[in-house]
Amino acid sequence: MTNSLLIKAGIAGGAGYTGGELIRVLLRHPHVELTAIHSRSNAGQPLYKVHTDLLGDTDLTFTDQLPDDLDVLFLCMGHGESKKFIAGANLSPAIRIIDLSQDYRLDEEGKRPLINGQRVIYGLPEWQRDQIRGAAHVANPGCFATAIQLGLLPLAKEGWLEEAYTTGITGSTGAGQALQPTTQFTWRANNISAYKTLTHQHLLEAGQTFTALNPLIRPRVNFIPWRGDFTRGIFVSSCVTCAVPLSDVRELYRRFYEGHPFTHVSDGPIDLKQVVQTNKCLVQLEQSEDKLVIHSVIDNLLKGASGQAVQNMNLMFGFPEKIGLDLKAGFF
Repeated sequence: MTNSLLIKAGIAGGAGYTGGELIRVLLRHPHVELTAIHSRSNAGQPLYKVHTDLLGDTDLTFTDQLPDDLDVLFLCMGHGESKKFIAGANLSPAIRIIDLSQDYRLDEEGKRPLINGQRVIYGLPEWQRDQIRGAAHVANPGCFATAIQLGLLPLAKEGWLEEAYTTGITGSTGAGQALQPTTQFTWRANNISAYKTLTHQHLLEAGQTFTALNPLIRPRVNFIPWRGDFTRGIFVSSCVTCAVPLSDVRELYRRFYEGHPFTHVSDGPIDLKQVVQTNKCLVQLEQSEDKLVIHSVIDNLLKGASGQAVQNMNLMFGFPEKIGLDLKAGFF
């Protein structure tokens, strides 16, 4: 396909945080016609009734039907719901699918899962860009998995990663839009807490990647996630044993991410404000004796979800990787 083509896109599960972010990005994508936003509970309602900031941007309404002529369908559904949706939707085999849930991220019996008889590619562009190009279907990585992997991929590929001790803090939007005690303002404000210590589901996909890169070592990540007192963004720090001089490690990272437009290695300290509202990942390296610390920051709703999904769509359809994703951080 050429980058002059206008493709028809649909979203299933368009009422949540990731669906809303996808709508905002795709409405401004020069090669996309956003034609269908599926939501059974909101069918017939204008999009701006749910995503109130879209008032004046679009007259589209939610629908409980999907047209047959879509080129790409994004699934922004709860975990476990994507497979059910595909099984019951009778979609055209020609529609390319980008799933933002965890339903297709993990191998099944040592092989990539299938949709309509075609393998679903794991969609981390900094690792599998060539496989994503032209793929029929893509499983979008999880938000924490994205931040952890982008911090550790160069070490794993070089064979310098055996075990990492990782902490990461995420904003309230990482918990989804459904109301629950730990997302209410009265609980979240002036508070942090750990959760899913050493058992977070994103460890499985990160471990799958690191093992594929280094099957003899099978690197281990010990991960403690934290809930933060802010709305969006992820800050991850990983500590590993590495006696290689910091200048050499930094050069390794720069070479690894050379040509990848969204991931950048910083010489100085990084913070969330640099990446929130963008599709960027920033990486910073620090070292003390034989301990190397890798910091990585992303926006959980963009590079950790909807922005990366559009990045994958661009690769799948032969568009420039950054198109539609030239987003500005709200720094102040």
